[in-house]
Amino acid sequence: MLNIDHYFDAPTWIKLKDFAKTQETPFVMINLDSIKKKYQKLTKYFPMAKIYYAVKANPAIEIIRLLHELGSCFDIASIYELEKVLSVGTHPDRISFGNTIKKIKDIRNFYEKGIRLFATDSEEDLRNIAQEAPGSKVYVRILMTEGSETSDWSLSRKFGCHPEMATELLILAQELGLNPYGVSFHVGSQQRDIGVWDSALSKVEFMFHRLSQEGINLKMINLGGGFPAHYLQKTHKVSTYAKEILKFLRDDFGDKLPEIILEPGRSLVAESGIIVTEVILVSRKAHNDFYRWVYTDIGKFSGMIETLEEAIRYPLHCDKTGESEEVIIAGPTCDSMDILYEHNRYALPLNLQPGDRLYWFATGAYTTSYSSVEFNGFPPLKAYYL
Repeated sequence: MLNIDHYFDAPTWIKLKDFAKTQETPFVMINLDSIKKKYQKLTKYFPMAKIYYAVKANPAIEIIRLLHELGSCFDIASIYELEKVLSVGTHPDRISFGNTIKKIKDIRNFYEKGIRLFATDSEEDLRNIAQEAPGSKVYVRILMTEGSETSDWSLSRKFGCHPEMATELLILAQELGLNPYGVSFHVGSQQRDIGVWDSALSKVEFMFHRLSQEGINLKMINLGGGFPAHYLQKTHKVSTYAKEILKFLRDDFGDKLPEIILEPGRSLVAESGIIVTEVILVSRKAHNDFYRWVYTDIGKFSGMIETLEEAIRYPLHCDKTGESEEVIIAGPTCDSMDILYEHNRYALPLNLQPGDRLYWFATGAYTTSYSSVEFNGFPPLKAYYL
């Protein structure tokens, strides 16, 4: 049974359901007050850190404006995200170009708009930054192989470089006239093993010491994201993560901590969202089939791509009650991979029928931003910010 109280108080849930009755499915509702509370909680438990919201999690202008007003900084992945963030009046010194894969013209564009903080993980990209954004601060992302088995959405291999190479890049950055500013890492999205941060920080501390011997005094550690949202699996509270990570930091750096940056995305916005969908069809593949197939009007290509390999298991609510049994849930498109949950099955009422509504909780992150433009002619996922 889904504990709705974990996500919304009773008045808010009633308000959201009343609004949902006026809209045609599928759509997502985002409760902005939920995001505000998450941000305030993060700043409470990490008072020494700067929060750089990872815009890719949900790039809605309503969310960007809210976080701008709360004082957040922003982690940007593209020129398109940058234009949105600048449009609400965010000063360039509150923005980081956190994508290590970027076109030369985009580096130039960011620099011309006043951005002076850039991520990198390769020599070619570093040289491009030196050419197009002279004198800028750079931080190098290190490769994280630990934690891939304890995160739901691993970010290993594609991003980052070996700490030895990262050290060499920071030395080169100084030679190229850049400001070798710090080190970053990402432990994997939806990371439940707090100890992975300890392992990463030990590598970072060694780099700080090694570079100090070269006359380079790094000033910043970017801990990335990875803080989990509350889906179906049990997770620690943000206060627990904060307590342990601050202990790791002090073990490695003592009382004189460098500048600390956090890049939350999922943990800020996921629990603010509810996707409302409608049952299209309920069927069995054979008379003696153990499982019913429940087809809904949302699938992998319209916002639920993180059900790929059933990595993210969203909490599900159905208003109908009564005897239930496990089902297979699939989307509406004519693509055979558009199956949401076949191995991790959900129990739904035996009296479920077409037209009934299902509510997917904690769907505020990576749903609208992953939604396809027109697969099978279906439009992008509609979103309402309340």
